[in-house]
Amino acid sequence: MATPGKIKPGLVSVSFRKLNPPQLVQLCKKASLRGIEWGGDLHVPHGDFEMARRVGELTRDSGLEVAAYGSYYRVGSSERDGLAFEKVLETAIHLQAPLIRVWAGVKASADADEAYVNWVIEESQRIAALAQQAGVKVAYEYHADTLTDSLLSTVTLNEQARHPNLFFLWQPANGKAVAYNLQTLNTVLPRLQNVHVFHWWPDASVRHPLTTGEKDWQEYFKVLHNDDAERYALLEFVKGDEPEQLLQDAATLHRLLFVAQSGNG
Repeated sequence: MATPGKIKPGLVSVSFRKLNPPQLVQLCKKASLRGIEWGGDLHVPHGDFEMARRVGELTRDSGLEVAAYGSYYRVGSSERDGLAFEKVLETAIHLQAPLIRVWAGVKASADADEAYVNWVIEESQRIAALAQQAGVKVAYEYHADTLTDSLLSTVTLNEQARHPNLFFLWQPANGKAVAYNLQTLNTVLPRLQNVHVFHWWPDASVRHPLTTGEKDWQEYFKVLHNDDAERYALLEFVKGDEPEQLLQDAATLHRLLFVAQSGNG
């Protein structure tokens, strides 16, 4: 049974790069998930508008929702590498994605000088304005080696990159304690869209079943549920890239959402 409520369970498609869109849709239905973030590096390539249209229709015809377009567009870098944001945006429009996931540059915050930060902010505001005209949101991924790789840098970016169409995503930072992750979550909460759900410990080289991190995620979902906003909780980084493990992780996610909703966490 699918989990009701304002936080909707889903999947990041690049979790299963060997599966095609129809296979992914069927897996999500089997796991009682409600949405899919489709990746721009494989399943819905940038500029392949026909593929975007077909995948979007397949998703909706199957009773699922397009949660986002995971573009892997690097703000301040991809344009120089030949990927225009207009192409990314047009693909998202054909997919009928409500949101485009981007990276806040390609430099770790510790290596970024003021000029670089300002450049990423200016570019962020430019693409946010372009997407706003099309009714599509833009959100930074909370990611290592970008300008959202620490609490301080995320706070700074949140304060400086002001645009009504520029938002954040969130995921637990590698190797950090729950208290630290709760700080970053609360920092971006007013501008938060979706959350990526997984459990790594102690670092990105060791994936665990989501149930191993269930106590941690109970704390995160308390914050998310109390915020009273609709968003997706998207499963990612499944141990062993195994579909059977996704089914187990989805069951854990449904349980977490039920507990949060019932106030028993």
